[in-house]
Amino acid sequence: MSTHEDLLSACVKVLEQNDRGDHTQPASGLYPHQWLWDSCFIAIGLRHIDVSRAQKEINSLFHGQWANGMLPHIIFNPSKSYKLDRDMWRSWVSPYSPDTHSTSGITQPPVIAQAIWLVGEKLGKTERIKWFKQLLPKLVKHHQWLYEERDPHNEGLTLQIHPYETGLDSTPPWLLQLHEHSKPWWIAGIEWSRLDSIVNVVRRDTRHAPPGQRMTNIDALLYWDVIRRFRRKQWDISRILHRSLFCIEDVSFNSMLIRNNKILCKIANEARVKLPEDLLMSMKKSEKALSQLWDDGTGQYYSRDFITHELLPEQTIAGLTPLYAGGIPKEHSKRLVELLTDHRKYWLNHPVPSVPMNSKYFSAERYWQGPSWVNTNWLLIDGLKRNGNKEVADELALKTVDMVARAGASEYFSPIDGRGLGASNFSWTAALIIDLLSD
Repeated sequence: MSTHEDLLSACVKVLEQNDRGDHTQPASGLYPHQWLWDSCFIAIGLRHIDVSRAQKEINSLFHGQWANGMLPHIIFNPSKSYKLDRDMWRSWVSPYSPDTHSTSGITQPPVIAQAIWLVGEKLGKTERIKWFKQLLPKLVKHHQWLYEERDPHNEGLTLQIHPYETGLDSTPPWLLQLHEHSKPWWIAGIEWSRLDSIVNVVRRDTRHAPPGQRMTNIDALLYWDVIRRFRRKQWDISRILHRSLFCIEDVSFNSMLIRNNKILCKIANEARVKLPEDLLMSMKKSEKALSQLWDDGTGQYYSRDFITHELLPEQTIAGLTPLYAGGIPKEHSKRLVELLTDHRKYWLNHPVPSVPMNSKYFSAERYWQGPSWVNTNWLLIDGLKRNGNKEVADELALKTVDMVARAGASEYFSPIDGRGLGASNFSWTAALIIDLLSD
């Protein structure tokens, strides 16, 4: 049996052991719930094994959809064991939250349109169109919500209110904003007195992974404090924005939205459904607005402060995601590929690190501050192929598969020595390797 056949078999087993009937948990112990973009990536891999199970994975995400159209980033396991998790978010304080499920009160990157499209490719034409028509009203409602609630000035770029919404949870630009604008006195006091270790008592992640691989306790407290303030405002965006300490137009989130807007149009075209005119206008505006996040001096894209419109010039993998968005100027694409393949920054032994090695925030083992992740690699591979950089895409795909073949389906990996980090038997790692192997 070849190495790839062994790897494929191992990845299938990971998905089987994390299967919870209508959805797949990311990993046992550490991640017992359903996460939005995790399930999208999982469905992309599952379609090669069992297309009906992949459909079920997608359908289950809409069970948690809010009445206003938002797809929440977590749908909570209803077990009594996770009451504290549900109570932390208290989604029920919002009149828009679903009656049947407890969820978080924020969203995650909108990659669900691509997941629906790719799963649909595995169906016969009649069944595919039927499924597209079934999901389109819900999918359209989610994209409309993104513009109606998160683009209040009708600029084309959506704002995000919490680092978790980017999926790149502890990415440096957001951490810097949190520390600068959103540190209450009591957290500052805990930090000053060095009593933050007490937080480990309530942290699940540091019981399943070494603390040095996760965000710091002070950062975790800051994240929790933002959630506490938002639930006090009943997850009402107008109240949140009225006295917001910070909001960011995240470059990776908006890049994923732009790509998935185009795919939403393809789904609607296939199903012969006309999309709302105002949504189409917003989509066109987004494609143009992305250029506002480009800095010609450094040849990179950055996230932007929603209130001041100033770019946040911290280098992270988010700045490469316009390659995934597509439609960017050729010169911009060329400079991003040069940046990606720079051995001093991103093209390390096991690319692509979430923060470049030359950054002062680079930490090879700490969550989204240095490690390589299979899902962001997959997004870049997808974009590189469409931007005419097939050789780079193929090399990155081979390096990604080799990394997982050596270290197993870990949550993330050291970009220096390829060691597996975080949770083991991680679902999206397994699912996306299955997809890469299918090529």
